[in-house]
Amino acid sequence: MASHSAIDIGITSTQREEIAAAISRLLADTYVLYGKTHGFHWNVTGPMFNTLHLMFMNQYTELWNALDVIAERIRALGVLAPHGGSTLAGLASIPEAEQQPAALDMVRELVAGHEAVARTARSIFPLAEAANDEPTADLLTQRLQIHEKTAWMLRSLLEN
Repeated sequence: MASHSAIDIGITSTQREEIAAAISRLLADTYVLYGKTHGFHWNVTGPMFNTLHLMFMNQYTELWNALDVIAERIRALGVLAPHGGSTLAGLASIPEAEQQPAALDMVRELVAGHEAVARTARSIFPLAEAANDEPTADLLTQRLQIHEKTAWMLRSLLEN
């Protein structure tokens, strides 16, 4: 039986658990958005097919890579990272895609998804700041930059 040493990184166990629970919601939102983006990549049709197919591929690849970084931050805080589709869907603020929308409706859904992830990330800052948890704050800043930029790029496709 392995023994586990106490975690003493300058953040109380209560703060670590609260931050990890909040980051778990970020992980869940990212996971659902990843799945939606990947599905849209597979199923997009119409005159913008090539543009959207490639754009969605870049986006789902970035989201997939982010999942590991987010989950590893939860683990670094000493908490198990949630996993499994139904568990993550239950924690997420983003609904899974239930139908096959038209291409521009896919774009609209992804804008809403990236904005939702940005709101989730932003909501965690007070917990990270209260605990002087700079690594979590840095992760949140990085995720915000990506989600806000991606939402802007997708929104630009909807302008006339």
